[in-house]
Amino acid sequence: MDFWVLWIIAGIVLVIAELVTGTFYLLVLGVGGFAAALVAWAGGNALLQVGAFGVVAIGGVMLVHHWHETHRKKDEGRSNFLDRGQPVVLEGWANESAGLARVRYRGTSWDARVASASVRPTPGSTLYIEAQEGQTLVVAEAPPV
Repeated sequence: MDFWVLWIIAGIVLVIAELVTGTFYLLVLGVGGFAAALVAWAGGNALLQVGAFGVVAIGGVMLVHHWHETHRKKDEGRSNFLDRGQPVVLEGWANESAGLARVRYRGTSWDARVASASVRPTPGSTLYIEAQEGQTLVVAEAPPV
């Protein structure tokens, strides 16, 4: 069996494996396999084939990693937070000048920080969860968009 056929098979297996993971890392490795197959088909030796695979794979992995990092930073702390937008009731202020309060949520009291420094709601007001910083909820008067 020719080397280019082996590289094509390896590329197909990696692309199929990518369909299971959904991370795009195996996809670029599969594309690297196809690049090595092209070099093998053109008559390149084993060193050129591995070099083509390595250049495409490493460059692709770097691009995918960069893409993941830039998109992860944009959504950090917001998109996977299931309590976002849920209502809480302001029980009282722990430190009103610092915006620290106690709120009632899911039947228990939580520490909270009011997101807006200028807004100071009265106890009993309904606020909405925007984010969570450790064990402290970040709340605001209007539900997040």
